[in-house]
Amino acid sequence: MRNRRKRPIIRTHKKLTDMLADKKHDDHSSLQSTTISMDTSIQQKKQTEKHVGKLSPVLHVVVDRIKTLLGNPMDLIVREFEFELEHKVTATLLFLEEMNDSQVLNEFILSPLMSLSSDKQSSPVPVDHALHYIKQNALALGRVLDVETEDELVEALLAGLSVLLVEGNTKGLKLGTNGGKVRGIEEPTSEVVIRGPKDSFTESIKTNISLIRRRVRSKDIRIEKFKIGEVTHTDVAVVYLENIADPLLIQEIKERIEEVKTDGLLESGQLEEFIQDETVTVFPQFLNTERPDVVIGNLLEGRVGIIINGTPFVLIAPAQFIQFFQSSEDYYMRYDISTFLRLLRFSVFIISLIAPSIYIALTTFHQAMIPTTLLFGIAAQREGVPFPAIAEALVMEITFEILREAGIRMPRAVGVAVSIVGALVLGQAAVQAGLVSPAMVIVVGITAVASFAIPSFAVATSARLLRFPLMLISSVFGFYGLTLALIVIIAHLSSLRSFGYPYLSPFAPLQTQDLKDSLFRFPITKLFKRPEKLSKKNQTRTKPYSVKKKREEETTR
Repeated sequence: MRNRRKRPIIRTHKKLTDMLADKKHDDHSSLQSTTISMDTSIQQKKQTEKHVGKLSPVLHVVVDRIKTLLGNPMDLIVREFEFELEHKVTATLLFLEEMNDSQVLNEFILSPLMSLSSDKQSSPVPVDHALHYIKQNALALGRVLDVETEDELVEALLAGLSVLLVEGNTKGLKLGTNGGKVRGIEEPTSEVVIRGPKDSFTESIKTNISLIRRRVRSKDIRIEKFKIGEVTHTDVAVVYLENIADPLLIQEIKERIEEVKTDGLLESGQLEEFIQDETVTVFPQFLNTERPDVVIGNLLEGRVGIIINGTPFVLIAPAQFIQFFQSSEDYYMRYDISTFLRLLRFSVFIISLIAPSIYIALTTFHQAMIPTTLLFGIAAQREGVPFPAIAEALVMEITFEILREAGIRMPRAVGVAVSIVGALVLGQAAVQAGLVSPAMVIVVGITAVASFAIPSFAVATSARLLRFPLMLISSVFGFYGLTLALIVIIAHLSSLRSFGYPYLSPFAPLQTQDLKDSLFRFPITKLFKRPEKLSKKNQTRTKPYSVKKKREEETTR
């Protein structure tokens, strides 16, 4: 029995080993077949990837595909026509109606192509050479480029170009027929000057670049373009003078722009938040302007301009705090007048920042610092006012901010009138009702007018924001708290950097050469050097110049 039981076990064991060996062999063969199938599938996938997005030689297939990709838009025009080469050829012109110039399309594309005939050709042109022949002989346009994929075709259409497709060709031509309605060049609205150019940037990046090139006819000007926004694909251009700007600054700006990943970019303020050095600050780290002469003046100093399609405001980097108190007309007037105006603007910034705080501190804690006669007058005015000085100031400041915002949002014809009349009526009514004192109305009015005298709206807004915490600190700690708060603000300004450049330059760190064009402006004949930290390649801006007094020499003879 044992032998009979052992044999089956041995036989079974042999069968199992055979089965395991067979299975191992089968697994190996299946692994090999799987590997082979995977290799073939990868090769097929690579081969198919090469052809994905390629234009089909059949026109209606390409047109249907483009309509599907764009969602069959109502403004997509598909113009089919025929022309003659070796024999009749069918072609299609695709464009978005409101983004192209219809006159250019009719006169320089459709008319020349439809008038083609075999009689005008020295030798018959085959269909597969049709695009090359058209590009060289039939299109009277300056910008004609090849299109090879569906993505390129869609991108060209959305950029305002037209695309020409020819039956039997796997390529197309994108044509520079951009047009449509755009805002013309007008006088700047946010930077009004008495003396100086009156043109301003528009929402078109091409127009803005042309405004710069018209003034800077130099071979050293460089314009590099980027696209930002996964959905909007907004065009961004970086402009600088290669022989003046610091290469490290240019590289840093381009790297920061390339790192921006977002769905859309609608205005320069959004890009400013992405690429600025410090986020937690109320002070602007970019100078924004809609004046071409301001951009060019900064390019000549070694700075870089950033132009964004869709907005008339161009960013200038790096920015220094003193720049926000300078105006373009400072360089078009005498140096003594310019110096006076710069000192005045900086003074009104200080007034806009701390005038209400000083009044609150004086009337609350430091009455001894007020002259006796003035103190009796202020006490008489405040005799019937039930609120402390801080409450008066907050009510009046918030009321004026509401009127200012309402004046901006209302129609232009009535906005200014409403803000002025509203301020006068509400101020007078508040005084008569005994809610605020006349002195507080005067202080708030001077503060508001001072904020409008600052050339830069961004810095004026910073003063408006800081005014409220300074008022609260002054109401609690008086001049001691106000002094400490101002020290903190100055320390914060000293710590700021704009693309690595000190924000308070040329005061901190002190640069004596750059002080000639800061709060004071020396005569242009004395401004020999560009800013020391900005232009390290070419620092000489003006050679020493002196007027020869020939008439005086002749009279002395």
